[in-house]
Amino acid sequence: MAETLNVTIGKLLEQVASKQPEHEALVYTDRDLRYTYQEFDKLCRKVAKGFMKLGVERGEHVAIWSTNRPEWVTSQFATGKMGAVLVTVNTNYRTSELEYLLQHSDASTLILMDSFKDASYIDMLYEIIPELKSAKPGQLQSEKLPHLKNIIFLGEQRHPGMFNWSDILKMGEEVSDEALQQRMDRLEADDVINMQYTSGTTGFPKGVMLTHNNLTNNAFNIAQCMNLSSSDRLCIPVPFFHCFGCVIGTMASVTVGATMVPVQEFNPQKVLQAVQDEKCTALHGVPTMFIAELNHGDFEKYDLSSLRTGVMAGSNCPIEVMKSVVNRMGADEITIAYGQTESSPVITQTRVDDPLELRVETVGRALPNVEVKIVVPGTNEEVPRGVQGELCTRGYHVMNGYYKNPEATAATITEDGWLHTGDLAVMDENGYCRITGRMNDMIIRGGENVYPREIEEFLYQHPKVQDVQVVGIPDKTYGEEISAWIILKDGETATDEEIYHYCHGKISKFKIPRYIQFVDEYPMTASGKIQKFKLKEKAVNELHLAE
Repeated sequence: MAETLNVTIGKLLEQVASKQPEHEALVYTDRDLRYTYQEFDKLCRKVAKGFMKLGVERGEHVAIWSTNRPEWVTSQFATGKMGAVLVTVNTNYRTSELEYLLQHSDASTLILMDSFKDASYIDMLYEIIPELKSAKPGQLQSEKLPHLKNIIFLGEQRHPGMFNWSDILKMGEEVSDEALQQRMDRLEADDVINMQYTSGTTGFPKGVMLTHNNLTNNAFNIAQCMNLSSSDRLCIPVPFFHCFGCVIGTMASVTVGATMVPVQEFNPQKVLQAVQDEKCTALHGVPTMFIAELNHGDFEKYDLSSLRTGVMAGSNCPIEVMKSVVNRMGADEITIAYGQTESSPVITQTRVDDPLELRVETVGRALPNVEVKIVVPGTNEEVPRGVQGELCTRGYHVMNGYYKNPEATAATITEDGWLHTGDLAVMDENGYCRITGRMNDMIIRGGENVYPREIEEFLYQHPKVQDVQVVGIPDKTYGEEISAWIILKDGETATDEEIYHYCHGKISKFKIPRYIQFVDEYPMTASGKIQKFKLKEKAVNELHLAE
C-alpha cells in the first residue's frame, strides 16, 4: 500500500505552512497579490473565525458562487479549518438552477461575486429572494429558502441584506485562536467537507458529498503522478467550482507545498502571460483550453520554456492536441487524468515517465490505493483484458454519496464499495485504460455499435480540423445516424464532400458521418464539458428529424 494521508484540509495547510512559511503559496499576477504559506494560513484562519462568529457550525453548508477569485481559495481552506461543508456553485447558473441548488443543499450561507459575463448575480439573487432587500445581514427569513441566513458579497459596494467580505475578516478578530483550535481538533478526516453538484447535462444535478480524506488523498496522488513538488508553480485556469480546479489544482498544490497561480476567468492570452511571467512549471486545462492557447495569434511570442508538467482532463483528450502540448508548449511531462466528481475526481492518470504513446492513447492506470475493473455494462461481472465494458472503481476516493438521494447512491455504488462510472473503457494487460465513450453516448446504427470517440480521433487527423464532436441523431431507416460537428482551424474552409472523401476507404462505411456541420463553438458547461445532448437537439431541429 502506498502512503495515505489521514488529515483534515485545515491541518494539512497548517503543516505545510509550518514547514515552509516563507514559500509562496498563492499568486495572482493580474492584481499583484502574493501570499506566502504562512500569510495564506493566517488569512484562512481569520476567515474561518469569521465564519464561526457568523454562527456557522461544523457540517453546515456554505455555498460559493464566484469565478477563481482569491476569496474562493481562501474560503476553501477556511471551511476546511472550521468544518463547514463548502458547496460549489457553477458560475453559469441562472435563477432556476441557483434556486434549486440553494434549496436542495440546505445552504445557510452564500458567498457571491457581483456578476459574470453578462449576468448580474446580485439581480438574480434579489429576484429569487425579494425579502433579502429588507433583511438585516445575517437575519434573512425566506419561506422559499428556510435554511439560508447569511449572504456575503465579494466586493466593496454595500447591498441590502448582505455582509461584505471585509465584515467577515473583522468578525474573525472577535473569535479566539483557542476557539478555532478546539473546532479544528474536533473535526474528523472522514467528515464531509465539500459538496459539488454534477453538471446536470441530463436531469437534475445531484450533490456529491466528498470528505477531507477523499480530497487530500486524491490530490496527493495526483501530485505524485505529475512529480509535483514545492519547487513547482502551477497555473490554474480551470474553474474552482469544479473538482479540476479545487482538487487537481489548489488541493494538489497544497499537499506538496507548490505555488498556486490561478487565472480568475479563462482567457488564453492571460494563461500564456501568467505562465511566462511567473515561470510556471505546470499547467492544467481541458482540451478546449489547450486548443485555444495553441491557436492564439500571439502564441509564438510567449516564453513557455519553464513548462514541464500539468494535467489535461475533463473530456476526451485528442491525440493531436496532446502532441502539440508536448512539442509546441514544451510540457513534455504533461499527464492525462480521468475520473468524475463522484471519485474526488481522479481514478486513473498517466505518469510523467510513461512513453508518449501511452500518454496520448490511454488515460493511464489506477492511482495508488485505487482499484479499477471493467465489467459487462449494467452488471458486476468482470470482462477479460482487452474487452470493452463499463469502468468501475473502488477505494478511498469514492464519494460519501449523493446528498439526500439514497436511491441514486445505491444505484451508483455497490454494497461492496464499487462505483459504477457509466463510462465505457478497455484495459490492457498492464492496467492502462482507454475510455471509449459514455454508455449513453454509444450510437447504434443499423445494429452496428459506433463509439463517437473513435470517429473523433480519426477526424482530428484532418489538417484543417481544430476540434470535432460526434453525436448520434434519429434516423427512420437505421435507428440512428452519425453527425459530426467540426470547428475548423483559423483561416481554413472546407466542404462536406471534402470530409466525406477524407473518410472513404479509411474508416468503415457505417462509421462515416452522414451529417457534417461546421460551427464556431460548442455548447458547454462552465467546467468545459461539451453538452452533446444540445448538439443532438440542434440537429433534430435544423434537419427536421423526429426523435
